[in-house]
Amino acid sequence: MPVRTIEARLPASGLRVAIVVSKYHDFITDRLQAGAVAALTAAGVGADCVTVVRVPGSFEVPAAARHAAEGGQFDAIVCLGCLIKGETPHMEFIASAVAHGLTAAAAATRVPMAFGVLTTNSIEEALARAGEGPDNKGWEAATAAVEMASVIAQLRKL
Repeated sequence: MPVRTIEARLPASGLRVAIVVSKYHDFITDRLQAGAVAALTAAGVGADCVTVVRVPGSFEVPAAARHAAEGGQFDAIVCLGCLIKGETPHMEFIASAVAHGLTAAAAATRVPMAFGVLTTNSIEEALARAGEGPDNKGWEAATAAVEMASVIAQLRKL
């Protein structure tokens, strides 16, 4: 008897996706957002099915993502931000809060949320992760969100 395998099915036309993106360090997050939009387009998600939600900083991403998911309008949420290490442990506290907040929000709402929040040591590292094409971490997060939405939709049909 063959083993049943569930994996992402593309194209993802008709999938409704929110991109929650931090405005802080927008010289990086704008590039992450562009990468996410490009990945969604490449996956077959129509522009009319994508909503961008801009929030002040990475700390605010989980709350906005949860509210977006609770509204029932989205099949997946792409979460984008940029944290750059400074002289204090502030980045570590924010990164931990964001990761835990998104994990809790995804579990509570049952809507997949992809983590595209950069945690880097320098601006140069952040820029390297926000270039054009599939290596852009916004692209990677959007791809993960699309794949998880596909997998979850199939699991719900079992």
